[in-house]
Amino acid sequence: MSAAHKLMHIGGEWVDAAGGGRIESVDPTSEEVVATFPDGDGADVEAAVAAARAAAPGWRDLGWARRAGLLRELAARIGAEAEELARLDVRDAGLPLTGMRADVTGAVAEILYYAGIAPQTQGSTAPPSPDTLSYTVREPYGVVGRIVPFNHPFKFAAGKVAAPLAAGNAVVLKPGEQTSLSALELARIAAGVLPPGVLNVVTGRGPTAGAALVAHPDVHRVAFTGSVPAGRAVLRAAADGITHATLELGGKNPIVVFPDVDVVKAAHAAVAGMNIARCTGQSCGSTSRLFVHRDIAGAFTDALVARVAELRVGDPMGERTQVGPLAFRAHHERVMSYVRTARREGATVAYGGERPAGLPRGFFVTPAVLTGLDDAMTVVREEVFGPVLSVLTWSDVDEVVRRANDTPFGLTANVWTRDVTAAHRTAAAIEAGYVYVNGTGRRPTGMPFGGWKSSGLGKENSVEELVSYTREKTVTVTL
Repeated sequence: MSAAHKLMHIGGEWVDAAGGGRIESVDPTSEEVVATFPDGDGADVEAAVAAARAAAPGWRDLGWARRAGLLRELAARIGAEAEELARLDVRDAGLPLTGMRADVTGAVAEILYYAGIAPQTQGSTAPPSPDTLSYTVREPYGVVGRIVPFNHPFKFAAGKVAAPLAAGNAVVLKPGEQTSLSALELARIAAGVLPPGVLNVVTGRGPTAGAALVAHPDVHRVAFTGSVPAGRAVLRAAADGITHATLELGGKNPIVVFPDVDVVKAAHAAVAGMNIARCTGQSCGSTSRLFVHRDIAGAFTDALVARVAELRVGDPMGERTQVGPLAFRAHHERVMSYVRTARREGATVAYGGERPAGLPRGFFVTPAVLTGLDDAMTVVREEVFGPVLSVLTWSDVDEVVRRANDTPFGLTANVWTRDVTAAHRTAAAIEAGYVYVNGTGRRPTGMPFGGWKSSGLGKENSVEELVSYTREKTVTVTL
């Protein structure tokens, strides 16, 4: 089967890269090239920003009600193609079909959410005085640059442009270079709904297309989801242009398990919180550091291993498959290297961490459970971004909170206990932007999500995100 030749979407037109370069899309299951797409660079970003700049005033002037109506139409059209979009992400990213169906559903919900809260970009008035009237208005930035990663291709492409569009901005979207195909399908669907130039998709690599987008002088608002090193590069470039930036970066997220829990239930929740069955553990919110009270550590680990062993690893197109391959070859090698390093540093691999039997091709790894760890080990300190669970033990609450906070990251945390006082006090003491109590990492719509410390800047998935895509202007009228 020949590989499909894809184009990117700029100003309502399908175009190739100005420099003619192409990037291969490799199916992580078969290791076959299924498509090629443009390797865009600064010239393509320049064209996309120009198109967005031209489209932005008209999109702004439609007003929130008409923009919201168009976003609802976009959501409906995405929903009509949900199965095809989910299957495309399976092929491009290797993620399980059931998870990708949920991703498309989640993207639709996010678009509808922002369409629904679009009027909350309103301003305010100050108490009047005899001589003046003062009020504020919120205006869109104009052109927003949005860079998304490889791990939730369509969900992030579609969901993360919703807030800037609802706020009245035109958007230039750069998807992850490993998994760009569904973002191009988003562009196709959006072209039938949105005015030309309102949503532009530039494919390419981070150091070229991504860097050019962040550094462009006409892009006054950027948002990036990805790794900490790349986030630092984005922030440096944004600083040069005094550009407002949101960063949603990595995590080394702790789950603190108290001795009063239902051990099996908590162990199953830890596996669910790793997002193994959703995206093979390739998630910034994965609960990868499991701090388990010493009194239940043995029983918890047994239940954890039993649950992980139940997960079905295989063809991600299979209806019963729960774990697919990792997204690309270099990442597969990176995850496997963390398991090897853990062994070398003295950890015990209680389960997994190897290529599954019967799957000689594809970037597969059996989810791993590691024990016998200490906090200084590499696998405990660094973000693996794969299906590797590290079990550590504790006996003192103050000690475990200190250890949980002993990380440059601060994205999420999870506390498992039946003691409401312990739950609240531990949640308050943990340094993270989002803390779950007796949960599995599923977030209610509209609750702000974003990290502390090196895990990011700003909040998403909320009214706070919508408003962040506007600039506040104060007007005082002398009467």
